[in-house]
Amino acid sequence: MITLIIVAVVAMICAGGLNTVETAVAGISRARVAELQRDEVAGANALLKVVENRARHVNVLVILRTLCESIGAVTLAAVCLKLFEPERWAIVAAVVLLALFTFLVLGVFSRTMGRKNPYSISLATAVVLSFMAKVLGPLEKLLIWFGNIITPGGGFRDGPFATEVELREMVDIAQERGIVEHDERRMIQSVFDLAETSARVVMVPRPEMVWIEADKHCGQAVALCVKSGHSRLPVIGESVEDIVGVIYLKDIVQQTYSRTDGGRGVRVSEVMRDCVFVPDSKPLDDLLDEMQRTRNHIAILIDEYGSVAGLISIEDILEEIVGEIADEYDEAEQAPIEPLGDASYRVQARLSLGELIELYDEAHGRQLVFDDEVTEEVDTVSGLLAYELGRVPLPGSYVEYAGLKFTAEGSRDRRGRMRVRTVVVEPTAEFYSEEEDTDGQS
Repeated sequence: MITLIIVAVVAMICAGGLNTVETAVAGISRARVAELQRDEVAGANALLKVVENRARHVNVLVILRTLCESIGAVTLAAVCLKLFEPERWAIVAAVVLLALFTFLVLGVFSRTMGRKNPYSISLATAVVLSFMAKVLGPLEKLLIWFGNIITPGGGFRDGPFATEVELREMVDIAQERGIVEHDERRMIQSVFDLAETSARVVMVPRPEMVWIEADKHCGQAVALCVKSGHSRLPVIGESVEDIVGVIYLKDIVQQTYSRTDGGRGVRVSEVMRDCVFVPDSKPLDDLLDEMQRTRNHIAILIDEYGSVAGLISIEDILEEIVGEIADEYDEAEQAPIEPLGDASYRVQARLSLGELIELYDEAHGRQLVFDDEVTEEVDTVSGLLAYELGRVPLPGSYVEYAGLKFTAEGSRDRRGRMRVRTVVVEPTAEFYSEEEDTDGQS
């Protein structure tokens, strides 16, 4: 009994150790190992031979781990049969214990250790692993050959072993040596990150979408494209949830160029294209590949409930790779609040309503009052404009609220799109009349 327990424990511990080494070897970079060899790190020579024929060494580790797991499982079952009565409870106990040990030790613990310390573990075991590969090499080849025979369609031939981990570290080494600039490295790393980034991260959210109704005429569509700076606009039916297509400025111009009515005789619904709907959880690399294959530059994103979450363009995805680029057309950072005199201010569009209320309370002794519905739905000054207008505000749009006139200001960004950057807040006649009433009462 004691012997069986010792054999089971030792076999499972060995299986866990082999799994740790397997995880470590699979996660190291050949380029980094070559760098360690040049630095004359102990064990680097043996490790370089391992990564040069990584598939063979990983196969040997899998063979040894499988052998240890089998020995451990059989001996554990034998121990349980001796300890538990009747036999069915012994089988249940063996299954439960084996499942727990496999998940906790072979799964979580060993793989975590291998991923956290891949180079130190690989360097420490490289010599032993090389020796085991020489001893078990013929067996490994025989098993692979037999496995390929019984595999439908045949097996895979070992090819160059390149992983994302290796490529990332090659880029890091290239930067350290001055071969790759910092910005170039960042762009290359961003390409890898596309697979881990969902479309919702970079989308234009629904409240910021600029859209046009299907029953509008093309002359209005051209005016909206010019004013907003967008060459493609989603087309809606009854509401923003009912997106029926996408209109392209190029299509509008082709349809209305020779007309004398400025496009007023052509409805948007007549020239719009079908729109593409994709889940907002779709990885950016898959989405970019799909948009390239379908020659589509814009997609509507749908959330998990089937509602419109926003839209994304191919330019938004490319921006994730190249990053934000400031040029001579980008405006300098502006102060959040710029006094203009006579209780008027130019404020940043993202200034919160709370800060605006505090500004007029401290500077002019006026308590701005907003409806409860507004305070619940709106956070910023630009949000107030959008809420009152019922659409995304464009430069020149204005609303009057709480005795103040809010006028949107903006300019074109680097892609030529109009962006609201600031809002001019100025008092109206109502503001001064309320001020006089307050003075009269006092």
